[in-house]
Amino acid sequence: MGLVSQNALSRKRSSDNSQANLNQDNAGEVGDVSADLKSQRRKQKREASAKNKEHKVANEMQEMKKLEGFLFGTLHSSVGFGKEVAEDTGEDMNEDGAFLSKDRSSVADVILHEDNEDEVDREASMSDEEGEPHETRKPVWIDQEEQIAKINIARTNRLRKLRREEGEILVSGADYVARLRSQHVKLNPRTEWAELGWKSERDDSDDESDEENELVRAQGRGANGNNILLSSEDAVVRSTTKLLPGLLEFSRLIDGNAEDPSNGPITSVEFHRNAQLLLTAGLDKKLRFFQIDGKRNTKIQTIYLEDCPIRKASFLLDGSQAIISGRRKFFYSLDIVNAKVDRVGPLMGREEKSLESFEISPDSSTIAFIGNEGYILLVSSKSKQLIGTLKMNGTARSVAFANDGHQLLSSGGDGHIYHWDLRTRKCFHKGIDDGCINSSALSVSKDSTIFAAGSDSGIVNVYNRDEFLGGKRKPMKALTNLTTKVDGLQFNHDGQILATFSSMKRDSVKLVHVPSLSVFSNWPPLKHNLQYVQCLDFSPGGGLMVLGNAAGKVLLYKLHHYEHA
Repeated sequence: MGLVSQNALSRKRSSDNSQANLNQDNAGEVGDVSADLKSQRRKQKREASAKNKEHKVANEMQEMKKLEGFLFGTLHSSVGFGKEVAEDTGEDMNEDGAFLSKDRSSVADVILHEDNEDEVDREASMSDEEGEPHETRKPVWIDQEEQIAKINIARTNRLRKLRREEGEILVSGADYVARLRSQHVKLNPRTEWAELGWKSERDDSDDESDEENELVRAQGRGANGNNILLSSEDAVVRSTTKLLPGLLEFSRLIDGNAEDPSNGPITSVEFHRNAQLLLTAGLDKKLRFFQIDGKRNTKIQTIYLEDCPIRKASFLLDGSQAIISGRRKFFYSLDIVNAKVDRVGPLMGREEKSLESFEISPDSSTIAFIGNEGYILLVSSKSKQLIGTLKMNGTARSVAFANDGHQLLSSGGDGHIYHWDLRTRKCFHKGIDDGCINSSALSVSKDSTIFAAGSDSGIVNVYNRDEFLGGKRKPMKALTNLTTKVDGLQFNHDGQILATFSSMKRDSVKLVHVPSLSVFSNWPPLKHNLQYVQCLDFSPGGGLMVLGNAAGKVLLYKLHHYEHA
């Protein structure tokens, strides 16, 4: 090969090498540029995502504030929606400032119609005087279809009052909503006591008199200046509101024994003196105690008497003991505090086969059992021993105490009502129960001025006791609402209600308004199935009434006229 060709070949190789190096340098530069672009793009994406998150959080906070304003309104000033809505929608307000807003907030805070602008101006002036700034907020949501919808307010009678002119027929949806709100404001004006800073007229006088009263009470004296520690009068003035006849206000509560219903008929129910403890007894031989609150009525205790289906159970006045009896020669005494049951009887010198019916005197000193052949057995509540007997001409069927336990009323198969003086053990009056052949129930009011006598025919005679003892034989009223034998009579604590019932017919319970001697027309309730009522009782304060039926349930009712149970 020649020298010329060798030089040409070497120049070609060197040019190829330089070109390769140049390409490598260019590729490195391009790689660096693409890496920088990628890092810039990542940075921009991170910044954009951060901005989006901040914007989203800000929007959520703004929406939450709007929602709070929509739900709760403002606490200090009325809300004006006119300006912001006008700015958003491009609409202008009227010259007089009336604007029909699509606001969904509280009616009391929104200007809805020019009929209310006087009241709004007055409120605005008041807020200006107080120096409170007016806040404006946008409605949370606006229904665009309200402007499109058309409502015919002349088609129905209840919408014609929304017309402003006699010939007006169609209005827009927004105008329809505004007129409804305006009509609501007219019918339901704002109350003064709901205004912030409202103070009654008597607050000033109360503030002045409180200082004097505090000084008097600090010295242990009442409002009348008497020493309340040395007085036997009630420190709390009780309500003297009279119960009105006609309709009785009541409501049904959960059953008194809902936690543990009886397997047999309920034969006895009674409230403890504290009105929170309820005693129930039945033929299933179980005595149950429930704490009555009207919501759960929790069961406290159950006592089982193996050899005695219970016919009657009752508290002593002090509430420390309960007397339990059945169709047996003996009865039981329950010590509630110690949960101890003692069996008592048979009574010395008596051969009664059943002591199932009895009454306890108001002072808890004497228990009167109905015995055989017209005998009434008087037993001491302390010693549980027989202390005396009373003898009627006919059979004894019912007894009731009067005058704080010093006197006793009894009736039976001869149709007479006996009045006994328990201090002398003698009958001081005997009178015929008008129209009665066989008496079946007796009850005396707490003040002993009125008594009621029921018979086998279902008639209940209500007597004024003083008139009856004076020789007047006609009752104040003969109630003929029951058609079967009267099994029970019960006055409430203030003597304004008399309950009568018969266990021989379903729902056979009547409540009598004693002052007018008329029956409450809405009792028994039509939709409530009382079934065959066997017993009933009123709470000490009259606010509750319980009924035990043959199905083993204790129905509990609240009487709204009385505040306390």
